[in-house]
Formats: sequence, C-alpha cells, structure tokens
Amino acid sequence: MSSSLLRGTVTDVPAARLPSPALSDEGTGLSRDSVNTQHKAATEVSGSVAQLGVFYERKLGNSELSYYLPGRAAGVNDMYLHLGFKAPERNVSWARVRAVWAVLRMRHPLLASKVAMRGYDDVRFVFHPPASPKDALADAEGQLEYRRQTKDDLIESYLNGPRTLSNDRLSYLIVSRTPTSETHLPTPPATPQISEDSAELPQQVADRVANYELFICAAHSIGDGMALHQFANDFFGLLGNASSQEDMEQLVVDEWNQRWGRPLPPEVSVLPASVEENLGFEQNHFRRVVGRVDFQTSLDRQIGGQAFPRRSDPVRHTIVPTTSFAEDLTKAMLKKCKSQGVSISSAIFSICNIAWARMSPREKQDLPMMMYAAMNIRPYFPKPAHNSYWFLAVGYFNIILPNFIPASCDVSKTFWHRARSAKEQSSRTATSPMIHHEDDEKEAGTWIPPPSNSDAKAAPPQAPSAALLGLSLLGNLDGMYKHASFPDIKLHTLTTGSRQRHGGMLLFSYTFAGKLWISLGYDENGFDRKAIGLFWDNVHAAVREFLIQ
Repeated sequence: MSSSLLRGTVTDVPAARLPSPALSDEGTGLSRDSVNTQHKAATEVSGSVAQLGVFYERKLGNSELSYYLPGRAAGVNDMYLHLGFKAPERNVSWARVRAVWAVLRMRHPLLASKVAMRGYDDVRFVFHPPASPKDALADAEGQLEYRRQTKDDLIESYLNGPRTLSNDRLSYLIVSRTPTSETHLPTPPATPQISEDSAELPQQVADRVANYELFICAAHSIGDGMALHQFANDFFGLLGNASSQEDMEQLVVDEWNQRWGRPLPPEVSVLPASVEENLGFEQNHFRRVVGRVDFQTSLDRQIGGQAFPRRSDPVRHTIVPTTSFAEDLTKAMLKKCKSQGVSISSAIFSICNIAWARMSPREKQDLPMMMYAAMNIRPYFPKPAHNSYWFLAVGYFNIILPNFIPASCDVSKTFWHRARSAKEQSSRTATSPMIHHEDDEKEAGTWIPPPSNSDAKAAPPQAPSAALLGLSLLGNLDGMYKHASFPDIKLHTLTTGSRQRHGGMLLFSYTFAGKLWISLGYDENGFDRKAIGLFWDNVHAAVREFLIQ
C-alpha cells in the first residue's frame, strides 16, 4: 500500500483499474432569573425578544451528555463535514456567506447556543437571541473564517490541532479557496472587513469559477450526521440561488423579524427537545435503572472476540484515508447488490468481515466478529420534532458475523449470505438509543463499581463483547443534496468524521456525486500499522472481488 493512501488523500478509482490501497428544570425555557422578563415579553405590545433581555435554556439529555462530557476538554466527538465544490466567486463572497450563515443560525438556535456546566447533573444549553439583524450578522461573522488551505490541511488541523470548538462556540464555519500553482495569495484574516460598497464584486471577477472547500464544525451534543448533511444542503441552496446580495441582506432582516422581532408566546419551544423527551422517556431513577439493566442484558447476548492489535502512544494522531469509485463502477456495484437483495450498506458489513477473516490466525477464528453502527432514530419519534433539525437523534446497534471462511463452499456465496445476515440483523434493531455508558459515568465521577464478595460463588466467565470497529453507513447522500437547486455550484468531494479519542476508529461509506466513497478514520498511533494497512488492502480487494468483478 502506498503511503499516500494511508495519509488521508482521496484516491479516485477509475473504471480501468482499482489499486490496492439556580435554575428551572423545564426541558426548554428560561432561567428563574428571566421568568419575569419572559412574562413581560409575552404581554407587551412592542419590543423584540432580545431587547427585552430574554434568553432560553434547557438541560442536556442523557444522550447529549454522553457526547458532551468526554469531549469538553479535548474535543472528542466534535464533528466535521467537508465539501469540495466549484462555484463563481460571486456565490462565495464574504458578505453572501455571512448572510447565509446568519440566517441558518437563527433558524437553528442550538448552532448559536452555548453550554453552561454547573455540575455533572446540571449541564445546560443557553441561547441568547440576536438583538437585531445587525447583531445576527455580527454573531455569524464571529464564527466564520476564510482560509487558503487544502482539504487535507483543513482536516489535519481540525482533527489533530488545538480544539476549534468550545462551550462558547458549538459551531464554526470555514471557507477555503483551494491554493493552486497559478495563485499563491496570502491567507486572509479570520474576519476580513468588507464595506457595504465592496459587497458586490466586479462582474468579471464575480463570474470567475474557482475551487472551494466548505468545512462545517459542530459539537456532537447538538446534532448528528443527518443534521450536518441537511444543513449543508440548505446552505448551498441559499448560497447558490439567484438572489442578489441586497436580497440576501433583506433575508437576514426578514428572518430576524419573523423569529425575534416580536414577543413570543410562552408556549413556544425555542430550543429543540432532547431525544429522550422526543421518544417519551421518563427521566426518573427507576426508569434509568430498568433501562440500564435491560441494556446490560442485551449486551450480554452480544458476543464479539475480534480486535485490532494496539500500540501505546501518548500522542493521538487521526488520519482519514479515503477512496472513491468511478460513477460507472458505482452503478455496477449498486446493481449487483440489488440483484442479491441487499443494499450497499449491508454489503460493506460483509466486506469488513471478509477483509478481517482473511487476516485472522486460525486460533482466533472460533469467536465471532462484532461491528457497531449508528442509526438515525428521527423516524421513530411519536410526534413531529422541532422545526429545527439540529438536535441529536442517533442510536447504535451491533452486527455479529462469523470470523472464518468455510473452505468447502464458494467464498462468493459466503459473502452474499453474510451481507443478507447483516441486513436481517439491521432490520431487527431496537428503536431506542444506547444512552447509558459506563465510561461517561467514570468521566463524570458518578460511576459506582459493583460490590465484590469474596465469599460469593464465582460467576461463570463472561463471553467477550469487543467490537472490531464502528461503521457509519450514510447511504445515498445524493438523495439529500438537491443539486438542481444550486445549478451554478458543483459539489464534487465529501469527507466527514469527528475528533477521536486515543485508539478510535470509524469506517464511513456513502454514495455522493454519483460515486461510492469509503474512508477509514483512525488513530494511527493507537494501532499496529501493519495490521491496519493489511485490513485496508483487504477491504479494497474484497470490493474488487465481490462488487466489481
């Protein structure tokens, strides 16, 4: 395997070849300190919400806490979405991007919220509405940066550099114009000052098409992958429409007037509810204990005995080798999966299974291989959620497959049988998310170890339940991005992931811009590099053997 493939570069696979590569406890509302102001805002005839000093807050739910607590220091779980695109310069001017960012931050208040931690059992989202359209633009400008970096440099700095996000910054937007050999301009300042007169570019410059990188950063406690992609589609829909810059500035004014320019009724929920509230979970001690016992019982039935060999290094360094497959190859792969009655996502489970089984020593093949995957649980909400899609709504499930390849039958039949098994297991997935995590309780200092009794009868040995790796199978993202609504903007590259803890690993698979993409984000200092390289080579070989040939 070439070193470039493992360093995070995108490998395009053409058709001709394939390389081996003191507060209220209400869910949403105001603090006690601002209750009187809320009443005033609801009864006065004039005056905006923000001008009346109103702010909104709610406690984080258990799922949100499970992402917030481990990452509050070093940014573990902080998400990113990178999109490479070509567009006329007029569509990516500072003033236009700032206006679009301001509008979307008003529509999705968790993007513009902060986190206040008063204790492990009292962590809250706090949102202060913008006081005016000008204030909304200033807020957006403070969380917007223009750079001149490549995709790989953006990802490297975000994943392995100082943390970008914080309690006071739950989202951040970076726009980078890709450096070329023809243009070597200095990096612009983080917040360039542009006068109103210069908001419109000269026509010759405005029509010039350039290559850009959009980099969306968001804390995982405020959302998930589905929120990121829906947001990106809405962002490009506004950025690429036919509106003039004057129209965009007016949209900021109209959005502010609609949302914050008048008093809101007390019953309006400004912040989206937590996933537990959306699913109707009662947050009392008894329900939490019962849920934990039920969850632990289900885990006891999950057997997985495979794991990558690890290495110890105090320095984490995440890389994201990525491979894309040509459109005609992707169409052929999708057609082949359909003929076998499975999706490409189910086939990816089987790809990973065969890739690992082929490198496992015989003495370790008796225990099965377990993988975990994320699932979108928005469809399981009993009632319509908040009109903002920026909230966390993700659960997890496990897929367990044998870790050997029978010598007595065609390996292709084994491959497709396991793909169908992965499909069946996915369809049986429980609808509730995995909320309780022992490591999060340890992080919070609330974990209590089980009592030990030396006189008690020794319990039978417990079967191992290790997962080899996690998968994020995003499906057909071209169904989410409405490319026709921004015809002058051509999206061509997508990479996504998050800041990982030491020894983290996550494989992504999705179709985008007509291509199948597979990427492996992992801490290269946390694993045996030879084993990772062999697995990644085996993944490519399995794609070639079962999906292409």
